[in-house]
Amino acid sequence: MADKPRWFQTAAIDYPNSRPHIGTAFEKLGADVQARYRRMEGYDVCYLMGNDENTLKVADRAKELGKSPQEYCDEMARQFREVWDALDISYDCFIQTSHERHKACCKKFIQKVYDNGHIFKGTYEGWYCAGCEEFKSDKFYEENAGNCPSHRKPLIRRVEPCYFFRLSAFQDRLVKFYQDNPDFIQPEIRRNEMLGLIEAEGLRDINISRQGEEWGIRMPFDPEFTIYVWFDALLTYITGIGYGDDEALFRKNWPADVHFIGKDITRFHCALWPAMLWAAGEEAPKKVFSHGFVTINGDKMGKSMGNVVEPREIVAKSSVDAYRYFFMRECGFPGDGDYSGQRYEEVYETELVRKLGNLLSRCSTILAKNYAGTFEGTAGRIPAAVSNLDLKVFVGEVRAHVENCRYNLALAAIVQQLISPTDQYLEANAPWKLVKTDMAAAKEVLFNAIQSLRIASILLKPFIPRSAEAIYKSFNFDTPWESVDFAEASELKSTREDLKLVAELVDGKIKPLFPRIV
Repeated sequence: MADKPRWFQTAAIDYPNSRPHIGTAFEKLGADVQARYRRMEGYDVCYLMGNDENTLKVADRAKELGKSPQEYCDEMARQFREVWDALDISYDCFIQTSHERHKACCKKFIQKVYDNGHIFKGTYEGWYCAGCEEFKSDKFYEENAGNCPSHRKPLIRRVEPCYFFRLSAFQDRLVKFYQDNPDFIQPEIRRNEMLGLIEAEGLRDINISRQGEEWGIRMPFDPEFTIYVWFDALLTYITGIGYGDDEALFRKNWPADVHFIGKDITRFHCALWPAMLWAAGEEAPKKVFSHGFVTINGDKMGKSMGNVVEPREIVAKSSVDAYRYFFMRECGFPGDGDYSGQRYEEVYETELVRKLGNLLSRCSTILAKNYAGTFEGTAGRIPAAVSNLDLKVFVGEVRAHVENCRYNLALAAIVQQLISPTDQYLEANAPWKLVKTDMAAAKEVLFNAIQSLRIASILLKPFIPRSAEAIYKSFNFDTPWESVDFAEASELKSTREDLKLVAELVDGKIKPLFPRIV
C-alpha cells in the first residue's frame, strides 16, 4: 500500500490571558474543517495548535493570582483544551511554549541563525506597546496619535541593548518569493498588502531579545537576554513536529501546507517567519491563509467593550454542530463575519431544523411507520435523481470551495443545490399523503430523497461531524462512515441489501437531529 500523502497545518497559538472567545474559536474551527476534509481524502494529517506563554502579560497575570507562571500556563492550557474539545476541534498536537522541550529546540534554532551570521548585537530605541509586546514604528506612532489602537494605551519610548535579526537582508528574496509563489499569501488582498508594505517601508532589522526578564527563553549565546516572544512563538510550528530532536518527524512534515492566522498578524507570518527559516537553512511554508474577524452585532469584540462571548455559552443553548455550522455558514473565512443571537437562531431554525433535520425526520418516520423500516426490493437499485443537478460538477464545486477555505460558499451550495431541491421534491410529491393511496409510489419518492441525505451527510462531514454521522448511520449504506470521501457523493449509489432504517427509534421516531432552541 502506498504511503498516504501528508498534510501539515497549523493554527496560530494563543495568548492565555483569558479563556478563548468566539473570535479565537473562529480560526480553530476553520482550520478544523480543512483538517477533517483532508483526512477524508486520505491524507496523513497533523493539525498543530497551542498556547503562546512566554509573555510578560502571562507572568504579570500569574503574579496577580498568586501562582507561578508555569502553574498559570498549565491551568490555562487545560481550559483552552476544554473549549477546543467542546467544539470538536480535531487537533493532533497542542504546544505550550513554556515547556522545556520547546525551549530546548528553540535555543537550537536561534543558535543556528546566530552561527550563520544573521543575528547581531546593538541598541534599540522605539515606541513600545506592552499589550502587544511589540515595538511600533514612528509612522505608526504618528498615525495613531501616540496610542496603540488595539489596547487604547499610550506607546512608551524605550531604549535598550538588544540582539537584532537581519530581516533587511532577506527583502529582495522575500519579494521574489511572493512573485514566484503567488498563492503563498491568501487571500490575494493580504498578499497585495504585504507587497505594498515592503514597497512603502522596506524591511528593517528587528529586535528579537529582551533584557533582564525572568520569564521566557534565554538566549543560548547570551543568557542575560530572553528571546522576543514573537520569535519564540513562530518556532512552535517546527518544534511541535520534531525540529531539534526528531529529524525524521520534522522532515516528514515540513514545510507546512498551510498556516491559518488572523489578518492582524500577517506581517509576522509572511515576512519575519520565512526569513527566519531561510536564515536557519530551512524552507518557507507553502501557504499562509489570513482569515478575517468576528464582530458582535456589528461591533468589535473586546473586554473593554463588555461584549466578549465564549463558545460554550452558545453551544449550551443549541449544539456543537449548530455552532460549527453557523460560523462557517455566516462568516466568510477569508473575510469578516458577524454574530448575533437573533441571526444565530434564524440560521439554526431555517436551515438546520426545517431543512436538514426535517428532511431526515420525514423520511425516517414514514419509513418506520409504513414500511416496517425497510424498503423491500431496493437491493442493488440505484435511486432516481430528485433534480437535474449534475452531481460530479456539484461535488467538484463544493470540493474547490472547501480546499480554498470558502466554507460559506460550500455550505451555501449544499443547502441551495441539494437540500432545498430535495425538500421541494418532497413537498411536490407529499409522500405522507401518497402513502395512504399508493405505497409503491411513496416508497420511490422516499427512496430517492434518502439518497440526498446520504450525499449531504458526506459533504457535511468536515463541518458538522456528529450530525453528519448520525444522518449517514441512520441507514444501511454500504461504505463504512470512516471510509467515505467526497468521491462517494459524486454519484447516486445502490445498497447491497434492501435500504433499511437502522437508527434507534423512540415512540416510532428518530431522535431530533436539531431540537428547537428554547
